[in-house]
Amino acid sequence: MKQLLNQLQNQHKYIKSLIIPVLAILLASGIIAAPANAINLYQMPNISAGEPTWVIDKSEVLSRFTEGKLTQSLEDLAKATGNQVRLVTVHGLDYGETAATFAQGLFEKWYTTPEEQANQTLIVLNTVTNNSAIVTGNAVKEIMSDDIAESVASETLKVPLRDGNKYNQGFLDVSDRIVAVLSGEPDPGPPVVEEEINIAGNFKSAEETKNSNATLWVVVILVVATVVPMVTYFFYQGFS
Repeated sequence: MKQLLNQLQNQHKYIKSLIIPVLAILLASGIIAAPANAINLYQMPNISAGEPTWVIDKSEVLSRFTEGKLTQSLEDLAKATGNQVRLVTVHGLDYGETAATFAQGLFEKWYTTPEEQANQTLIVLNTVTNNSAIVTGNAVKEIMSDDIAESVASETLKVPLRDGNKYNQGFLDVSDRIVAVLSGEPDPGPPVVEEEINIAGNFKSAEETKNSNATLWVVVILVVATVVPMVTYFFYQGFS
C-alpha cells in the first residue's frame, strides 16, 4: 500500500512538472491570449475637456438612434450648465483591469488638472462582464452626491441590462437621470424593480427529478470509468 501511494505521488509530481512548460509554450505562441477585443487606455482616443464627444461605443451595442439622442441631450446639458458627461463602452479589459480602475485612469488621461476635472462625469461599462463605474469631478460632487452617482452606475444602468442586456434603454435612462440632477432638478431615482413572487411549490416535477437522477448516474459512471482503471494500473505496477 505504501509503495502504491509513493507511485501515485510520483505520478502527480510528473504530471505537474509537465503542465508548467506546456502553459509557457502556449502563452509564448499566443494560443492562450488576452480576451478578444480587450482594450487598454492607450487604445482610447484623446479627448479634451471642451471637445464635443459624448459617447464612445467601442462595444458597438448602441443603435445610431440612441447615440444621436444621447449626444443631443449631453451636448444641451453642457451648453446649459457647463457640466460635461461622457459615456464609454468597452468589450473586455486587460488582465487585472477593472471597470473602476479603467474609468479612473481614463478620467485622468482626458482631464489632467483639477480645473479640467471639476465639471466632468465619466461612466464606463465593460460589456463582457456588464461591470460599470463612474468618476465625477469636485464641482459635480456638489450637485450630484457620490451616493447618487453610484446609484446611476449600479442601478439606473444595470437594471435594463439584467433584463436582457438592454443597453440602449440603460444608457438612455442614465442620460435622463444625470441630466435632471446636473440641471438642478430633483433626482428621479433609480428604476423601480418589481419582484416576481413565485407562488408555485418548490417541489421538483417528475421530469426534473428524472433528469437530476440521470445526471447523477452519468457523473458516477464517468468517475468510476476514470478512477478504476488508474487504480488498477498502479496496483499492478506495484506488483510488477
